[in-house]
Amino acid sequence: MAGHSKWKNIQHRKGRQDAQRGKLFNKLAREIYVAACAGDKDPANNHQLRLAIAKAKAQNLPNENIERAIQKAMGGGEDERYEHLFYEGYGPEGVAILVEVLTDNRNRTAADVRHIFSKRGGNLGEAGCVAWMFERKGWLTIDRRDCSVEEEELLLLAVESGVEDYETTIEGFELITSPEQFEIIKENMEEKGIKFSDAEITFLPSNRAPIREESLSSLYSLLEALSEHDDVQNVYANYV
Repeated sequence: MAGHSKWKNIQHRKGRQDAQRGKLFNKLAREIYVAACAGDKDPANNHQLRLAIAKAKAQNLPNENIERAIQKAMGGGEDERYEHLFYEGYGPEGVAILVEVLTDNRNRTAADVRHIFSKRGGNLGEAGCVAWMFERKGWLTIDRRDCSVEEEELLLLAVESGVEDYETTIEGFELITSPEQFEIIKENMEEKGIKFSDAEITFLPSNRAPIREESLSSLYSLLEALSEHDDVQNVYANYV
């Protein structure tokens, strides 16, 4: 989880400082819109929509933006049709990169993603070349400063709740769940007073690749450029 955590922390710091926060809000609203179009417009009856809303709220997307995206989906969504796709490739020193997109023009997006990879020392690969190195998991993080219980009690609560894996970091604690148990575990622990600084369904690397310190800036440049593309929702990498 080391690479995942470092990249998420960089994204979050950048997000707080980024003057173009509207771009992030647009991506979050798009994710809500697509989830609502694909199923029930009531979050209580739509698992993907609930997850998209929870993720948006964690990033402080205003409630009116959330409601607007759902209302837009209720209108039929004839004007905007998005495909949910993954692009796979390699960064510096062979780091595996998985790029998740929502696009209304796959040819444009593929060309853009390929250009970003090639311009920043990476290579766009064929479908399936790195996806096997990632697993879909629930990821919950707790800031050490906001943790209301001792670590031993937290670990016991996590085990009782059904958490699959647990890791202590300098910043706090990370809990891994199955996607199916993610919401149940999150709600159960929140009811017991646990506050999460981040909570999402994500892709975590099952295979991790070490990377030299001198290559990190090039890797971060590639990951950042991919993340800033309008069609890219998430970027995952397997470095440590």
